[in-house]
Amino acid sequence: MYFSDYFDVQPEVIETYGALNVSLINDLPLFIDPFLLFNSAKDEYQRLHANIIDYLIFLRDQSTTRTIDDGLLKSWYCFHEVEQNWLGFSSVGNKGSGLGLDFARNLNSSLGAIFSSFGREKVTKGSHLEKLCLIKSGIGRDNISDFVTNLIKDFLLSYTQRFAVEFISPTKVKDFVVPRALFRQSTMSWTRGQYKLPAFGNDFVLLTPRDMLTRDENWIARPDMLDRFHEITIALPDDALRSQLEAYLKSILPVKPNRVDYFAAVDKTIQRYPEFIEYYIRSKEESGEKAISISEGKVRTSEEIFIRQVMPFIEWLGELTEFYKKPRSTFDESYARILYLKHVIENNDGYRVFYFQNEPVGSEKDLQLIFRLTWYDTMYDVNSEVNNGRGPVDYKVSNGKRDSTLIEFKLASNSQLKRNLEKQIEIYGKANRTDKFIKVIIYFSEDEYGRVSSILTDLEMSQNPNIVLIDARSDNKVSGSKA
Repeated sequence: MYFSDYFDVQPEVIETYGALNVSLINDLPLFIDPFLLFNSAKDEYQRLHANIIDYLIFLRDQSTTRTIDDGLLKSWYCFHEVEQNWLGFSSVGNKGSGLGLDFARNLNSSLGAIFSSFGREKVTKGSHLEKLCLIKSGIGRDNISDFVTNLIKDFLLSYTQRFAVEFISPTKVKDFVVPRALFRQSTMSWTRGQYKLPAFGNDFVLLTPRDMLTRDENWIARPDMLDRFHEITIALPDDALRSQLEAYLKSILPVKPNRVDYFAAVDKTIQRYPEFIEYYIRSKEESGEKAISISEGKVRTSEEIFIRQVMPFIEWLGELTEFYKKPRSTFDESYARILYLKHVIENNDGYRVFYFQNEPVGSEKDLQLIFRLTWYDTMYDVNSEVNNGRGPVDYKVSNGKRDSTLIEFKLASNSQLKRNLEKQIEIYGKANRTDKFIKVIIYFSEDEYGRVSSILTDLEMSQNPNIVLIDARSDNKVSGSKA
């Protein structure tokens, strides 16, 4: 299930090497933040960041001296997701969309305006790729991460090769020719490389250093910039720019603006005066040490929740239940597995998988990923976030076209829980052509249990067998090791 399991390497060896022990079942929600390369004390990381900037300067210079047709866009701007690192935002497996022509055209059209001063910065200490996602919405952390990962692919391949040669049995290592591994400016083209890498099926696996990873948002990020607009504006050393920003924002705000109105006006103000972006970036550079400590904490939390806590949880499921046996229909398979989850969580130490530092998991996405990580030994097709035009459903478990079951995981604290129970499953069922569904609701306190019970009573669903409540409270459990 994890890199350490498949390649017979102790997790401590991977950690000492500095890499993340990735899952080989599903992407983990982490990605490379280019600021961690820029701000690193490691010369190698700073060279990687400089190479990224050099590539952007190359693209900018080409865009101003020639017409970039679709062929060149595909060659220079379009990249497949580097799925072999098993990191990113895929809810099931490791297949992402990568960077296509829409991204390519967007970046190419922005180069002259956004990156015109690359290498000649007057306000910031350095150049930053993240500018691309600051000027307007639509380019997010996944695009930035995919771009960066492709541009440092040779480093990741070599980093993994060193580990494979030293620590992995030769029977599990193969020679791979990897396309688009290095960019040669002399020929203005990408070239392939050959590497000895850990082999997983017909593909290879990449390791990524933990200290270039983060979760949630990049250190330099558009939501953060909008949130801190006022704070940065009042501290601007440029009096004229400060006055312009304040006056323009005031002129376009409604009389009684709400939160949406305010941020829409801030967005327009920044587009009118993009110089503000330089001062925002400088403020992030000046607090760069926080980026390192915050990212370390996010990676450590993700490792704890999705790796260290899931490992014993899976062992309990296998030892204490028939979770990994093969029942009959998709509904029977799904229902049985959920009841096994419920048993291990409520009657053994399984509830611990949902806690970190005594605080319960606060994201339904995390609940769904934990469930997916346990469901790795099955003959059925398990798809997540299936969307048939009526909104996404957490999981669709299928065995051919005629047998499918929908599963939704919800927190009892979800403010939309009642509406979801009342409306959405019926809509999802019609859209996915199935009447088989299971709704799993997890609660972490007596108050949450009372709220769920009241909602189910109001909706006359208290006895509905398709709704499964799981008690993940920590204050009413006796440790399974003591029971």
